[in-house]
Amino acid sequence: MFRSRKVFFLFSVISAITFAQSFNTLLGTNEVETIIGPKVTDYLKLHYNRMPLNDDVSKKALKKFLEKLDYNKNFLLQSDVKKFSKYELKFDDFIKKGTYPVVDLAMKIKTDRIKKADAVREKIFKKQFDFTKDETFENDRDKRNFVKSEKDFEKRWRKVFKQATLSRYASIIEDQKSLKEDIEKKKNEKKSGKKTAKKEKKSKKKEEVLTDKQMLKKAHEAISKNYKRYFERELQEDRMAYISYFINSITEIYDPHTSYLAPKKREDFNIDMSGSLQGIGAILSEDEGYIKVVKIVPGGPAWRGKELEAEDVILSVSEKDGDPVDLVGMRVDNAVRYIRGPKGKTVKLYVKKGDGSRKTIAIVRDVVKIGESFTKSSVLEKKNLDMKIGYINVPKFYREFGGSVNCTDDVVQELRRLKKTNVDGVILDLRNNGGGALEDAIYMSGLFIEKGPIVQVKDYSGSVQVLPDRDPTVEYDGPLIVMTNRFSASASEILAAALQDYGRAVIVGAQNSHGKGTVQVYKDFDREGLTSIMNLGLGAIKYTNQMFYRINGGSTQHKGVVPDIILPDQFSYLENRESDLDYSLKWDKVYPLNYKKWEGKKKLDYQALRLRSGKRVSENKRYKKINENINYLLERKKDTVASLNLEKWLKENEEAKKISEKYKETEENENLKVSNFEASLKSHETVKPGEEKQWKEEFKQRKEEWVTSLRKDVELEEAMYIMADIIEQTTKKVVYAPVQKKAMK
Repeated sequence: MFRSRKVFFLFSVISAITFAQSFNTLLGTNEVETIIGPKVTDYLKLHYNRMPLNDDVSKKALKKFLEKLDYNKNFLLQSDVKKFSKYELKFDDFIKKGTYPVVDLAMKIKTDRIKKADAVREKIFKKQFDFTKDETFENDRDKRNFVKSEKDFEKRWRKVFKQATLSRYASIIEDQKSLKEDIEKKKNEKKSGKKTAKKEKKSKKKEEVLTDKQMLKKAHEAISKNYKRYFERELQEDRMAYISYFINSITEIYDPHTSYLAPKKREDFNIDMSGSLQGIGAILSEDEGYIKVVKIVPGGPAWRGKELEAEDVILSVSEKDGDPVDLVGMRVDNAVRYIRGPKGKTVKLYVKKGDGSRKTIAIVRDVVKIGESFTKSSVLEKKNLDMKIGYINVPKFYREFGGSVNCTDDVVQELRRLKKTNVDGVILDLRNNGGGALEDAIYMSGLFIEKGPIVQVKDYSGSVQVLPDRDPTVEYDGPLIVMTNRFSASASEILAAALQDYGRAVIVGAQNSHGKGTVQVYKDFDREGLTSIMNLGLGAIKYTNQMFYRINGGSTQHKGVVPDIILPDQFSYLENRESDLDYSLKWDKVYPLNYKKWEGKKKLDYQALRLRSGKRVSENKRYKKINENINYLLERKKDTVASLNLEKWLKENEEAKKISEKYKETEENENLKVSNFEASLKSHETVKPGEEKQWKEEFKQRKEEWVTSLRKDVELEEAMYIMADIIEQTTKKVVYAPVQKKAMK
């Protein structure tokens, strides 16, 4: 009987596979396409905002579709745009039916325009550009229009090519300047008999000093070659890529985190949703035709180098001695192939900074140092302040599912270490923490309160679930500050909001946090029902179906968490919060919950804390420098017209670099004593046999970097002063020296 069941099961599997293969053969590409649209439509009905898919969505989707086809308005003519306009009210109908006539039109027009742009390239690069002319180019696509004629099309591309060539030419000039300085330095060392501390390996490709004529030729050849490759890549875009543009022009009207993932994109999502680069330790994304740095991974080579920053745009990349590869217009999955590489090899990134200046950043590829991405703590003491403060940095809400490592347990361990040193207060630093495991936001919040609700979650049907902390144990009941910034998102915002609502912690930070208060669910179309054995290549969808709400009823979405004490935001010139994204879901509220406020030793006078902090910040030289830099960057951002004159270009870039150096934070607070951090830095690390010496050297460097980073941190310095005010308000302890008290009055 058992044997017959096995035979029947085997027969069933073979029958299913045979059916799947036959079905797959019967379904052609067009038939598979017709399944995708209706499937996406079905899931959009489950979207949190329950928005109907109608003509209103269709109108907005057309604009999005044109942006995806030609974000920089370099390819399409106004007459082309007019052809698409006849489909303005049809997008909703097309996706419901699974038919895509607008895709057919897009492929035809875009292919034709790419070929014409390449023909313009061939024509333009037969001569060299004249960089002595006073020409300019508008970089803001919102201030540009689609061109009217073929003649305007050629003029537009000529300026695109000229700007790219000028940028490369300037980069080569800079590289040559550095090369000459290195050669001169080696000559002087040779004359003086000095030896370099460490002998460098000889480069396989020896760099040579170039003449102006050779530099100019090299720049022209490189850009012509790069754009030739770019146009070839664009022509290789298959039909599924265009269908993705079409579908996502609709999904993104629902919210910016809802998207259709074509089969290849789905694979990339499964490997790594964020595009994490093990080679340099950065998370990248495609942003309107450019490769942008989203986040620097703690412990990675870029993090250790301190030069590459979030919001930097990577224009090109090269090996140490190789020719740069232009990344403009490249897909992020292609870009990472050039950035990744063997450990120990140098990669050079040519980036555009937030202030508009361009900079070459050399990074030695390496693995991310795992220890740097875990929770760390220190005891902080400041001269003339009679107090010891426990500082805990949580870089992300990590949890090893199925394992024993999680951030909550690590915070418990650090709190216990700090309590043994008799700290007077604790600062929990969630700046730059983009979130992670929701359960740890709940558990960690519970370390500081007795028990009660932490967050509310509402789904698309309107059902609200309350997620509480049920553990009455309080791990730490003393004065508490939570630090946030615009990069604190999701789980970070849940914890900060809960502790703020309970009155348990004073939230200190720059303006409001990121404002990401939504939850996405991922559905793979090829794993549903019969399609799971058919391998049709339908792709997947990621859609928003829930939103987080505070226990006071307000959402963390859009607004984020507004700190109790607001400090100047050094990144305020950037537009990178949730509220800056198109069609991000708006703030709303649900019913507040009943919860018991924290009963401290004494009620805090928040107004007094704000007044004192405001006075200190206004008199702080480092904060004055930050505010000056913010004003400069905001003004610089308004200037979107770039010069195509070499002399002006070099002068403007040099001025931008000087100003960037002027405002760079280099001052260390020597009055800050940092101690009791060695055990924290060593946590979760195992030293392999034979690597003890190297580990000791690296650990020594990490200790120095840790102390330096805290001493340079002006926000942390102010948080310590705020903590001093809290301690004096709520206890009998005298923290400030008599001289300081007199100065504060």
